[in-house]
Amino acid sequence: MRDKQERELIGTSQPMERLRTQIRQVAPTDAKVLITGDSGVGKELVARAVHKHSARGGHEFVAVNCAGLPESLLESELFGHVKGSFTGAFRDQAGKLELAHEGTVFLDELGEMTLRMQALLLRFIETGELQKVGADELGQKVDVRVIAATNQDLQTLVRSGAFREDLYYRLRVIHLHVPPLRERPQDIPELIRQFLAELTRRTQSVVREVSPEAMELLTRHSWPGNVRELENIIERLVVTGQHTSIQVSELPPEILPAAERARGDPERRQDVADELYQRLTEEGKCFWTTVYPLYMQREITRANVRDLVRRGLEETCGSYRVVARMFNMDDADYKRFLNFLRKHDCQVSYREYRLQ
Repeated sequence: MRDKQERELIGTSQPMERLRTQIRQVAPTDAKVLITGDSGVGKELVARAVHKHSARGGHEFVAVNCAGLPESLLESELFGHVKGSFTGAFRDQAGKLELAHEGTVFLDELGEMTLRMQALLLRFIETGELQKVGADELGQKVDVRVIAATNQDLQTLVRSGAFREDLYYRLRVIHLHVPPLRERPQDIPELIRQFLAELTRRTQSVVREVSPEAMELLTRHSWPGNVRELENIIERLVVTGQHTSIQVSELPPEILPAAERARGDPERRQDVADELYQRLTEEGKCFWTTVYPLYMQREITRANVRDLVRRGLEETCGSYRVVARMFNMDDADYKRFLNFLRKHDCQVSYREYRLQ
């Protein structure tokens, strides 16, 4: 299973080939590793790959989510506790660090740790000594490799005083960065094929492949949720699929270009215009950096631009000049705006919007 997960993570793109080389280089060194990258890129899979290729690969790999527990419970989770140390502590309990002896502990979402927990972690890294919650004396020493991960900029947190500088440099002996999926689109088809093979085997679905047209749209998507989002969508398509090949019509709306979402559906078309209008008038975006590129790249249609212009003319009682200002254009861009609308047949008659 871990071999499969590692193959899913690595892909074939140059950035991931470089990362795979780095993993194999740093794994035997036993140095501490800090893994950075956006949420969902597979930081834990990188940590598991480092552990697997190290001399500790035959021992435990223990993962701890530092954001998933309040400070008191996280301390007990890491260091363990003694009987009677708090309500519900009916017996002595070993912590994750003790369980990972001679293996690896993976601290995910490290940036969420409180300063007090950071101090406790730093002391452990320097001494290897455990002090369980409620214990009067230090406990045993353990031999653990620490790998940490975060999607936050720890240097910024250090400058703001939210993260200890000494702990940052203790953990950042080796730095591995996992690039987001949007920076390696050539990996997407291979990842999809691997997810399909595993999911169809597990679910006995009739789905076996993705059509070339659907694959192109999936490859062009920006994937803000990264590999995790891709896997979830492929799982949804496999579970709900009725045919052997996934078609464009089966893709979820967020994968389709705006033009496809709007085509043949006046309500959806209006939704596109409403969204653009909000970005221009409420978020202060400029027409030339928000609407123009989408139109030129065929992400939105002529009809979408006309609907947007109609919204502006309704609001300004038919004044194109005021519309240009509403859409955050300089006065000097007024003629350019009119020329664009005229050239691309997006102009709307202002007369019907003038007050009688």
